Amino acid sequence: MDKILIVEDEYKIRKIITSYLEEDYEVYEAENGEKALKLFADNNFNLIILDLMIPKLSGEKVCQKIRQSSQIPIIMLTAKSSEENKIDGFNYGTDDYITKPFSPRELKARIKAVLRRSNDSNKASIITLKDGNIKIYPEEMVVKQDNDNCDLTSTEFKILMELINNARQVLSREQLANKVMGLEFSGFDRTIDTHIKNIRKKLKLKKDEYIVTVYGAGYKFTGDI
Repeated sequence: MDKILIVEDEYKIRKIITSYLEEDYEVYEAENGEKALKLFADNNFNLIILDLMIPKLSGEKVCQKIRQSSQIPIIMLTAKSSEENKIDGFNYGTDDYITKPFSPRELKARIKAVLRRSNDSNKASIITLKDGNIKIYPEEMVVKQDNDNCDLTSTEFKILMELINNARQVLSREQLANKVMGLEFSGFDRTIDTHIKNIRKKLKLKKDEYIVTVYGAGYKFTGDI
């Protein structure tokens, strides 16, 4: 049974989520950032649901600290609903972003989608770019540049693999979001743009190097693999 950590300071919301998930998952709870990090250090979780506005240590700080050592899927659940808040969330390394008020049914669906893409085992061999300077390990969901980890989130990795697996085909932002996020994603164009920007930055790619922006249409992968 997958283990999920809920980090939420509002007792009623935390209990609603727990009661909705505990039939299918082993659920742990934390009401503040410090407890969240302690539980994370002591357990092998499969996914974290993380509120941003929590006591002692903010959700942003918790996310950043976790990302220093782990690519565990993180879903941010927060009242911060502006476009900039969402972009900031993806830049911190979150895999999905849900705003309050929310539907427990939708949250559960998104959890299943995030876990499904995280647990997918792609058995392809190692993919190399830049004359071998970049190595992509699909089965392990790891990307290395000059033997250093690039620390892509699971969502960023899935987007990269989706582009690679459809090399030289233009994929729209909606196609990428729906395919990678596993739902009829109700987000916005800049969500995918932010993920692409992060991928380029982490892989130290110039604009339109391997991942080409097709204005008005989407993105395509142009490298030889």
